[in-house]
Amino acid sequence: MTTHAAPRTPWKALLGGSAGNLVEWYDWFVYASFATYFASSFFPEGDATAQLLNTAGIFAVGFFMRPIGGWLLGRYGDRRGRKAALTLTVTLMSGSALLIAIAPTYDSVGYFGAVVLLIARLLQGLSVGGEYAASATYLTEATPPGRRGFGSSFQYVSMTLGQLVGLGLQIILQRTMSEQALHSYGWRIPFIVGALAAATVFYLRRNLLETEAYDEESDSGAERGTIRQLLLHKREFVLVIALTMGGTVAYYTYTTYLTKYLSNTAHLPKTTATLVSFCALFIFMLLQPLAGSLSDRIGRRPLLITFGVGSMLGTVPLMSALAGVTGFAGALVLSLIGLVIVTGYTSINAVVKAELFPTHVRALGVALPYAIANALFGGTAEYIALWFKSMGVESGFYWYVAGCAAVSLVVYLTMRETRDVPLSRSEGASTTVPTGV
Repeated sequence: MTTHAAPRTPWKALLGGSAGNLVEWYDWFVYASFATYFASSFFPEGDATAQLLNTAGIFAVGFFMRPIGGWLLGRYGDRRGRKAALTLTVTLMSGSALLIAIAPTYDSVGYFGAVVLLIARLLQGLSVGGEYAASATYLTEATPPGRRGFGSSFQYVSMTLGQLVGLGLQIILQRTMSEQALHSYGWRIPFIVGALAAATVFYLRRNLLETEAYDEESDSGAERGTIRQLLLHKREFVLVIALTMGGTVAYYTYTTYLTKYLSNTAHLPKTTATLVSFCALFIFMLLQPLAGSLSDRIGRRPLLITFGVGSMLGTVPLMSALAGVTGFAGALVLSLIGLVIVTGYTSINAVVKAELFPTHVRALGVALPYAIANALFGGTAEYIALWFKSMGVESGFYWYVAGCAAVSLVVYLTMRETRDVPLSRSEGASTTVPTGV
């Protein structure tokens, strides 16, 4: 065995993996949170909802690169190591953020600016398609048995913190710049910050250590990261898509779409809507390790089932109530209820997926089906919501979210518990793999 295995004390690994993940998702989400300001820069003047539909469409297109990124970078992570994949993904994200920051506007070059924006989003989709699996796999494998739920929950801690940094920067810019300046050039600032931060994290990730589970497998001579090996786990592949379906739709509804919904539907001021999202997401972030630790005690399925039931039954009344809020307090309370429900999925979905696959195909097994599910459901959630709104039947989107949750709930009820599955040969020597459906 090599001597480069990551130490089984998790904090150094959690810090290294999470710092890069934070920047990755800051860049990814800042597009959504600043879309209301730059939509008019890339498309001709017209109805505000139509402009948002165009930018949301490009947001969704980025998700369709995620399966390609999941395949390429998942394979890379299984063959070259988790550390190598983490370093490559943050490099791609830095370049794409810089491309958005310098993209020309419609007034100067017509639709060419939108083409540049589209290319940048495609690169981001490629990067994030691999980032999810690389970070999920690394955080899960680098955490000791019995603490994997807690360790992997930091993926959504860092994802949410990245979004909070973006929203916090938006709040600062809203209070220090005029509305005209934000629409003109101020929206470029967060993308410049993201590009510089990603470049910095590149050096941090280069100093990460490889995980023990991967080093064990690298000495085994097994075929790693191939579609052929992945197809030997077709059941798990389909399972990841199905269990992700409801969770990703609900997550993007209550995070990236929430600010637009409060502004465009509830007609709250943009500053109020942004502050609501910031406060709700901060509390949501703090809940992730608590829920992850709970899953280490009671198992993964109880939390997933709680999310499935809550999202299926609660989405329609929650979204309907949010549409009628008139102030900060009411919007915050209702948003928090939704995010507490979603925590049952977000806090443990990474570890559940990693626990479904063996080491030699774990990164690819997590990456590809998860990316497909996000392309089909997560990336299109905002576009579908705005489409329903443009058709005058916005409530149809609420039922769509509830329906996706119902499908995933069936999976949660029938899948086996994964908490005690060993991730390496050394764990397997002292751990019994649970049986079940």
